[in-house]
Amino acid sequence: MSTLQTQTEAASGAPEPVSLRPSRPRRFEKLVHLSLIGAALVSVATTIGIVLSFVPPNLEFFRQVPPLDFLLGTNWAPTFTPSSFGVLPLVSATLTITLIAMIVAAPLGLSTALYLSEYAHPRLRRWLKPILEILAGIPTVVFGFFALEFVTPLLRDILAPFFDGELPEIFNALSAALVMGIMIIPTIASLSEDAMAAVPNALRQGAYALGSTKRQVSTKVVVPAAFSGITAAFVLGISRAVGETMIVAVAAGQRPNLTWNPLEGMQTMTGFIAAIGQGDVPVGSLEYDTIFAVGLLLFVATFIMNIFSIRLVRRFREVYE
Repeated sequence: MSTLQTQTEAASGAPEPVSLRPSRPRRFEKLVHLSLIGAALVSVATTIGIVLSFVPPNLEFFRQVPPLDFLLGTNWAPTFTPSSFGVLPLVSATLTITLIAMIVAAPLGLSTALYLSEYAHPRLRRWLKPILEILAGIPTVVFGFFALEFVTPLLRDILAPFFDGELPEIFNALSAALVMGIMIIPTIASLSEDAMAAVPNALRQGAYALGSTKRQVSTKVVVPAAFSGITAAFVLGISRAVGETMIVAVAAGQRPNLTWNPLEGMQTMTGFIAAIGQGDVPVGSLEYDTIFAVGLLLFVATFIMNIFSIRLVRRFREVYE
C-alpha cells in the first residue's frame, strides 16, 4: 500500500517533504559566527579589565598627589626623598623620541610602499615584502642593544666634529629614536601598500590616458585615493612608538630629564614602567602606584589619538564599487 501511495504521489507531482534539520555547512557557519562573536567579546572584556585594574591604584595615588601637580610638574622623582611627581619629563621624552622615530619611519615607509605598489615587478614584490616584514619579527630588545652598541658609537664619531668634541651621551634619545624608526618602517610600509593595492586600476588607467607619468599617477592619484589607509598606518606606527619599551629602556636611559635635546639621556613613560615594575618598590606603596598613574596617562593619550585617527579616516575614506 505504501509503495502504491508513493508511486501515486510521484506521478501526481506532489512535492516531497523537506527536512527541517539544518545542513552541515549551515551548522559550521553558525559555529564560525559564534567563535567570532566570542573573540570580539574577549577583546572588549580585556579592555574593560584593563580599565578596571587602573581604578583602585589611581584613586589611592591621586588621593595623595593632586592631579595638576602630576600633569604639570617638571620634576619626576617618585623614589627619592623628598619625592616629586611631575610627569612632564616622561611625557617630553616620549614625545621627542616618537617625533624623531616618525620623521625616520614615515617617509621611508611611504616610499617603500609606493615602490612595492607602483614600481616593483610582481615577482620582485613577492620577494621584497616578506624580507621587509622580517624586521617586524625581530625582538625589540635586539633593536635596543643594536642602538646602544652600534648606533650610539657611530653617532658619537659622526657628530663629534660638528659639536666641538661634545659627544652624545652613552644613553641618548637620538639613537633610540633612529632605531625605533627603522623598526616601525615595516608596519607603515605593509599597511600603506595594502591600501594602495586596493585602489582600482581604473583610476590609474584613466590618469595614464590623460598623459600622466608614473610619478604623477603615484603621488597625485594613488596616494590621495589611499589616504585613509595610509593615515591608519601612520597612526599605528605612532602607537607602536609611544608604547615601545625595550628600545628606550636599553638605549635612551633611565634618567628623567625635561629637555628637547635628543643627544641627552631621557626616560619615557614606558621606560619608567619597566624600570619600576622590575625593581624593589613595595607593592601598594605610593611609589608603586605611580606605575598605574603613568599607565593611565599613556592609555588615555593612546585612546584620544585612536579616536582622532578614526574620525580622520572616516572623513577621508574612499569607497569604490
